[in-house]
Amino acid sequence: MATFPVVNMEKLNGEERGETMNLINDACENWGFFEIVNHGISTELLDAVEKMTKGHYKKCMEDRFKDMVASKGLEAVQNQIDDLDWESTFYIRHLPESNISEIPDLEDEYRKVMREFAKELEKLAENILDMFCENLGLEKGYLKKAFYGAKGPTFGTKVSNYPPCPKPDLIKGLRAHTDAGGVILLFQDDKVSGLQLLKDDKWIDVPPMHHSIVINLGDQLEVITNGRYKSVMHRVIAQTDGTRMSIASFYNPGSDAVIYPAPQLVNKEEEKSNIYPKFVFEDYMKLYTAVKFQAKEPRFEAMKTVEDRVNSGPIATA
Repeated sequence: MATFPVVNMEKLNGEERGETMNLINDACENWGFFEIVNHGISTELLDAVEKMTKGHYKKCMEDRFKDMVASKGLEAVQNQIDDLDWESTFYIRHLPESNISEIPDLEDEYRKVMREFAKELEKLAENILDMFCENLGLEKGYLKKAFYGAKGPTFGTKVSNYPPCPKPDLIKGLRAHTDAGGVILLFQDDKVSGLQLLKDDKWIDVPPMHHSIVINLGDQLEVITNGRYKSVMHRVIAQTDGTRMSIASFYNPGSDAVIYPAPQLVNKEEEKSNIYPKFVFEDYMKLYTAVKFQAKEPRFEAMKTVEDRVNSGPIATA
């Protein structure tokens, strides 16, 4: 079985750059996921994010989660649960405007650390998008411009904890889905596993690694690359022991960005078949919210019905 792709970003600066870029390209084409190490975000910052995130869960969210479990009688379920996930979450919006000062219960130092973390992740996301451009033969900055819209990209973080679950065979930590957006950067627990992706009809574990960042591709990159890069189904399996931390940051198109395949990646035959639609990202998100845990292909087909109303025009520049 193929080995989950792990990319040492330091190798991009030396003689192994070509081989490393090929590894990234293969991961995008065949996995939809890869894991990066030596990515430039300091271990001190990552340690602070992890410590404060776990401390915040213990102090402010753990009891609420236990109350929710008790109120729904989840510890005693006998049948498969398909309408909720075994997770405790909150969301932070960074771009176009931050809401971190409005989120209750966060200590000032935690807000400060998460702001710094978001800035580092934003730079990393844009760097990764330019690597994709290089591999795809697109001009540098193409993907960032494609995401830009009128006010720039949308960027936010989902902070999750997956507590021990008494019935992991009946309740998923997070049900299987593809991500709707652009590029996702995940800082996950390095001790408690649970994240899996679907490859060749088999569920494969995404290995927890100390101080790594997991990268995965959303539906918008599949559309813009005309299917060369893929978003893939993934899920979180709840564990009976240990609470798993997951901090997923989503670098997505702006709400008014018009998404369509890059012309350079579409040949004449594909133009006729029109596999991927043209749409406004906000319209896609409205559909996605209702059908997140279903296959992506019907979403793409549904967006074709609104395609005639969308005028692409030139890609806005930052």
